[in-house]
Amino acid sequence: MANPWTGEVALTVDGERRVLKLTLGALAELEARLEADSLMDLVGRFETGRFSARDVIAVLVAGLRGGGHEGVDLAGAEIAGGPMEAARVAGQLIVRAFTLPEAGA
Repeated sequence: MANPWTGEVALTVDGERRVLKLTLGALAELEARLEADSLMDLVGRFETGRFSARDVIAVLVAGLRGGGHEGVDLAGAEIAGGPMEAARVAGQLIVRAFTLPEAGA
């Protein structure tokens, strides 16, 4: 089960439920991979809807690595919920990396 208190988000890839998390190392890798000027630049892409499919895949790959899932190829993978769910999970990963859940939530 994904734990929002630790920044985790669940995603089903090829029929297997996986827990994703953006660790500090995953965030650094993500920042470099997407050639973002800063993490806030990356956050801004998602807040304003200026993200691309490449951004979504990069966030998910970083989240998979942060969650301990190495070598998952998303290019040909079946993601439950399709592209919209992939984008939602990527956005949720970013949100959970930079906010604390409210008490009682």
